[in-house]
Amino acid sequence: MVYNLFFGGEVSRLGEKYVSDVSSVLCSVYLISDRESSKEYVVYVVDASPKMFDTSCPAREKKNLQDINGVFVFTVAGEDGLGRPTARLIKEFDQIEESFMKNIGSQYGIVSGSRENSLYNALWVAQALLRKGSTKTAEKRMLLFTNEDDPFGTLNRVTKLDMTRTTLQRAKDAQDLGISIELLPLSTPDRDFNMSFFYAVMLGLEGDALAEFIPSSIERLQDMKDQLRKRIFKKRRYRTYTLSIASGVSIQMSAYALLRPTVPGNITWLDSTTNLPLKTERSLICADTGALMQEAPKQFQAYRDQEIKFSREEISQIKRVSLTQLCLLGFKPLSCLKDHHNLKPSTFLFPTDEDTIGSTKIFIALHRSMLRLRRFAVAYFGSSTHPQLVALIAQDEVITARGQVEPPGMHMIYLPYCDDIRNPEEARNNFLHMDVTFTTPRALNEDIQKAAVLMNRVNLKDFAVCQFPNPALQKHYAVLQALALEEDEIPEIKDDTLPDEEGMARPGVVNAIEEFKLSVYGDKYDEGESIVSEASKKRKAIAEKAVQESANYDWDDLADNGKLKDLTVPELRFYLTAHKLPVTGKKEALISRILTHMKK
Repeated sequence: MVYNLFFGGEVSRLGEKYVSDVSSVLCSVYLISDRESSKEYVVYVVDASPKMFDTSCPAREKKNLQDINGVFVFTVAGEDGLGRPTARLIKEFDQIEESFMKNIGSQYGIVSGSRENSLYNALWVAQALLRKGSTKTAEKRMLLFTNEDDPFGTLNRVTKLDMTRTTLQRAKDAQDLGISIELLPLSTPDRDFNMSFFYAVMLGLEGDALAEFIPSSIERLQDMKDQLRKRIFKKRRYRTYTLSIASGVSIQMSAYALLRPTVPGNITWLDSTTNLPLKTERSLICADTGALMQEAPKQFQAYRDQEIKFSREEISQIKRVSLTQLCLLGFKPLSCLKDHHNLKPSTFLFPTDEDTIGSTKIFIALHRSMLRLRRFAVAYFGSSTHPQLVALIAQDEVITARGQVEPPGMHMIYLPYCDDIRNPEEARNNFLHMDVTFTTPRALNEDIQKAAVLMNRVNLKDFAVCQFPNPALQKHYAVLQALALEEDEIPEIKDDTLPDEEGMARPGVVNAIEEFKLSVYGDKYDEGESIVSEASKKRKAIAEKAVQESANYDWDDLADNGKLKDLTVPELRFYLTAHKLPVTGKKEALISRILTHMKK
């Protein structure tokens, strides 16, 4: 059960809970979670004094898409509507910040001349909320969030001593009842949280425990945010695979998506009258008779002036290569695997014993052996119609003081076929054979220095892909939001993928670009025309040379007598270039292309 309690200056009632007047300074949110074996009662006490709303601190630039403000509600008993937020609920959440500042957040805090001790009252109310349950069967905690390290610092000496004494006694009383008080200090960029003013005495910290408290509290706060994200986002596991190791030996593994493209949701067609979802059906009609086809149609493949007909079942059987999802073929040294062999984001594999008992033991044995011998497994993978080779690479577990950083498991790398690999060096060498006058361009040291200056001027600091949301998705959801919330205007979407025109217009950047251009092309460079004309002249000269060289060969005689295979690749390319045909590929492909063009 989740209760949101805001101390607003009047005695308010929420269900069967009473909240006392605490001078509009602190707000408390407490969570009670019932479990089968144990119970946990937690009260979140959040400071709402003016210092918590101070905007004088320099704003931190948003570096991550997750650095956003939002409200997340989960595991709320009796409030199923919060699990599926409506447009009206979202509009209410948008007004929370304004109403909190106006009606709940304190304008003064603990001020001199006032005997109102809001921190004492907050501890008293939190203790009253935690009366339920025995400390033997339930864990009771208070979590205090504040950036005010000296809550009584503005008071005179006598009043400060009195309020400090009573507040410390209230905290001690709560601890004597089995309630633990945990502080989560919120430091500001320009000032660290000083525990020695008040909270070190309240929590009983001294020596090494006091020195290690602030670093450990930062880790705890980050852990709370990580746990919240785990509940918000969907699990990455999307299916299970069965790895066949040998005859009669197989293990089951769960597959986790490390990277998956985000696309807009599916469109649901609605009836214009009833506004109900439509059901789509497909029917085939004979083009000659107009009759509805009752049987599934057949497909055909033309072969030697005949139409070979196939049914859908026959086509499915022809395309079926194997019924095995994942089959081990063997092992190779890790040095055989290159970076460019990875076709797409890998899939992380982890064993599971849900259906196949003993999978984890076999997986651990393979995993440790692969790490020790520095080898990876080559396996067959794919559906019945899409066979593919994959590499299974073992990943060792990485643990730091904060916990596990990388889990043990295997990465499934999707390997290319030989047909998928393109060799740029081969294409370059073929071009050099065609044009004997071609020389590789070389950059002067002065050009390299100018380029280095330009790169330093246009340097992207702290670059990360998390900075750039998909503008197409942002616009899509902005339109949906405007329609759902009945907004008059569509929110403006900032496209962070566009060039920074203001930054590129800075004098230093402009000068660096001009100096680099002047160093490479000279002062007579005419942008747009020079490059195009030079490239056009080069291509024209190559084509003219190919036509002249091609005329020296009797191609019909060479083709009829099967002597094309005796020619070199550059000689074959003379014919192809002269007839404006593609010149890429191996010698066999070039000969086949020539024979096809000659209709032989």
